[in-house]
Amino acid sequence: MKYLCLVYCEEALLHSLPDSPEDAECMAYAETVHGSGRMLAAEALKPVQTATTVRVRGGRMSLTDGPFAETKEQLAGFYLVEARDLNEALNIARGIPAARVGSVEVRPVRELQP
Repeated sequence: MKYLCLVYCEEALLHSLPDSPEDAECMAYAETVHGSGRMLAAEALKPVQTATTVRVRGGRMSLTDGPFAETKEQLAGFYLVEARDLNEALNIARGIPAARVGSVEVRPVRELQP
């Protein structure tokens, strides 16, 4: 089963706290998960101020700079993994270095039937 691990953190604090991970540590962890055959994709995201939110209402598109809502934590990246069950996915998420300074939301991917 596929699980998406969404990494959230306060961008301003991500690299300034004592437990903040360095990029090399994050890359090493991603390579470990990849080497286990469970990594399907992983990416870090650019800062939240580069985001654009798209809404369509009544057939008209509107664009807003930034994220959908004001929150302390922003989506910083993701891991898409293959795990046999939620427990295995949670153990993968537990190892994500950014979890020490933020949070990781783990969600099953809904498989659509053709």
